Amino acid sequence: MQPPRVPEHIRSLRPYVPGKPIEEVERELGLTDIVKLASNENPLGPSPRVAPALQTAAKGLALYPDGACFALSNALAAHWDVQPENLIIGNGSDEIIHYLGLTYVQPGDQVLTGDPSFVRYEAAAVLNNGEFVVTPLQDHRFDLAAMAERITDRTRLIFIANPNNPTGTIVGRREVERFLDRVPEQAIVVMDEAYYEYVDDAEYPQSWNYVLDGRNVVILRTFSKIYALAALRVGYGMARPEIIQALHQVREPFNVNSLAQAAAIASLQDPDQVRRSWVSNRENRDYLYGEFRRLGLPYVETQANFVLVDVRQPNKPIYEALMRRGVIVRTLGGLPTFLRVTIGRRSDNERFIRDLEAVLAENSAAPSTAGVA
Repeated sequence: MQPPRVPEHIRSLRPYVPGKPIEEVERELGLTDIVKLASNENPLGPSPRVAPALQTAAKGLALYPDGACFALSNALAAHWDVQPENLIIGNGSDEIIHYLGLTYVQPGDQVLTGDPSFVRYEAAAVLNNGEFVVTPLQDHRFDLAAMAERITDRTRLIFIANPNNPTGTIVGRREVERFLDRVPEQAIVVMDEAYYEYVDDAEYPQSWNYVLDGRNVVILRTFSKIYALAALRVGYGMARPEIIQALHQVREPFNVNSLAQAAAIASLQDPDQVRRSWVSNRENRDYLYGEFRRLGLPYVETQANFVLVDVRQPNKPIYEALMRRGVIVRTLGGLPTFLRVTIGRRSDNERFIRDLEAVLAENSAAPSTAGVA
């Protein structure tokens, strides 16, 4: 018996492909000493306050979690000086991207973003039979002027990753404000700020001001990056209460587990977590910049916890050779000579550079097979 036919718009959707897990590389290659620099995880790990909070929360595993995330919502409201009504908590911020699509996109509506950027924006369109419209980046940055030209009366969601994944670049306050002035009322601008806490550029916009101005802006943040809680999947959105209430209409019950809620609250209570991780990231970013310059490899200056580096040759053989050496990085569609490298601990970064240098030397010494059938 054949299964029911899958609708064409579902079959056309590209599944999300994460960075290779350490366990998979261990199984495939028989390696034990592996460095993962593929998924933009925080190498310092979570706050020391998290483990005790998890132990306490684990006593309630037989009970459903607080579906309203009352304590976490209030902790976030106090942290950002907003109201709980301005917040929705998700199983990662990508769940809120899904809710935005369910709530605001109908068949034929458009979802607009830059390219390349986070792949889950496409799902917000495709899963709801909408049209996904992309505008190429300019110098690895969102081209907001070009995106504004592509807005139509069918545009419902506009995603701006700031900083952008995979390039690490930002768009500044003046650019964003000029863009917002051109966005019609029927569209929501989603500022995806997963890497917000890593930014050190003074031109970075403070998006909450746009919400205070009454604009249709949704801000996405996460505990997966600088707070190092990626395994627990907890993110959140901030917007005007009317938008948040609409998103709650489609929210799954008990969507954020009790351990995730407890860990997120404990993270917010650690005043040193963000500073500690920010300093480490900046120091190791500058180390990688210097090594890339020494190796003659162009790179994109980043405001996140990863760097996009041009290896100046097809990236897949370099990626595979590094993986055979136990170093996992990331290749990306549309950037055929670039690797995206998470900024790790100094020892991990040094190992990556040593192995990258060796792999590049091996490839340059290998005889060319161009034109061989």
